Amino acid sequence: MELKLKTCTVRPWRRGDEESLVANANNYKIWRNVRDRFPHPYTLDAARDWIGLASQEMPPSNCAIVVDRQAVGGIGLVFRDDINRCRAEIGYWLGEAYWGRGIVTEAVRAMTSWAFANYDLASIYAGVLEWNPASMRVLEKAGYKFEARLRKAMIKEGVVMDELIYSVMREEAEFYGG
Repeated sequence: MELKLKTCTVRPWRRGDEESLVANANNYKIWRNVRDRFPHPYTLDAARDWIGLASQEMPPSNCAIVVDRQAVGGIGLVFRDDINRCRAEIGYWLGEAYWGRGIVTEAVRAMTSWAFANYDLASIYAGVLEWNPASMRVLEKAGYKFEARLRKAMIKEGVVMDELIYSVMREEAEFYGG
């Protein structure tokens, strides 16, 4: 799986991405908007562990966002199971030096299209911390719609806050060329 786009390429993580991963992921501004399992500080050992784990996935569900042959961000899907098996969650991050260029919006569109083309999903959603309007704008530009506000559903840095849920349905996937 390799998605060549105008602003970037989305492809599986691989050995050799470690240094670029650390250089872009080791940033408090990124960490404060992602899950706590995303390490901070982001060390070379953490990068080796992540790439070792992600590169084993078949098919890949966690990918690097590559600009100028450097892995500068990540995008991935978490497939749900049991009665939620028709749905997946999308998540992403991008190195601060690359913000504001439309890279993540394009990557979200492409990953969404790829997921609908390759999996029997009815919908894909993203949960966003209430203090992250930039991520909300990315999702809206990518065609996701605001679906729900889960009140006091998340905690980050000791602050309990709302989670905003954005989603896109399979039937809306034409927007992505899916």
